[in-house]
Amino acid sequence: KCTFCPEMAEKNPYGPVPVSKVMTHLRQLSETLNPVMIHLVDNAVSPSMLKALASDYFSTPWYAFARITPHLADPDFCKALKASGCAMLQLGLESGDPHVLACMNKGIDLTLVSRSLLSLHDAGIKTYVYLLFGTPAENEIAAGKTMDFVVAHSPMISFLNIALFNLPYFSDNSANLETHLFYDGDLSLYREFKHPLGWDRSGIRQFLSKEFKKHPKIADIVKHDPPVFGSNHAPFFSD
Repeated sequence: KCTFCPEMAEKNPYGPVPVSKVMTHLRQLSETLNPVMIHLVDNAVSPSMLKALASDYFSTPWYAFARITPHLADPDFCKALKASGCAMLQLGLESGDPHVLACMNKGIDLTLVSRSLLSLHDAGIKTYVYLLFGTPAENEIAAGKTMDFVVAHSPMISFLNIALFNLPYFSDNSANLETHLFYDGDLSLYREFKHPLGWDRSGIRQFLSKEFKKHPKIADIVKHDPPVFGSNHAPFFSD
């Protein structure tokens, strides 16, 4: 439902695999291949799947993408996730500004995010937090609020993914924006657009390089990123 999600543009229907079937597959994978770690690559593992994992107590460490839901704000639930082998969760925060989150249709509030980050940290689960700068509702003041939120929660954030917003080709947002192709013949799912608040990509990059990443507490998080590998490999670089 998030307005920035390219999967809305793809319009490809999908159906969830029953949780019991997934758990059977995971046990078979663990027993047959004896992996060092398992990565669940769904864009958001459902709360029901997390509940099943929390009650299973895998012998194999695992990590996954997950939405920030009330389950993750429950300290006991997070401890059960850790006991089941959860090494890290990849979480889409996107912004630390409530208005921007509402315009994204993100479906989360910052109080829930704070409680979830604390519960995961106290349980010993690493967090890879995703941020998205330059959405149509964001300006430099809103980006500053994101920076303030990250700084305030820096002890609970293990890694950061810092990205610039790309407008999905068929996004509902595009109807009210001046858009054009990135270049002739572009086959991507995205379009270039004129930011309605003047928060263009060059300004965003300057903010990120000269302010956001220069803050000592944020710089300390960024330096933890794997030097060559991406977010999918972060747990292997965790202490």
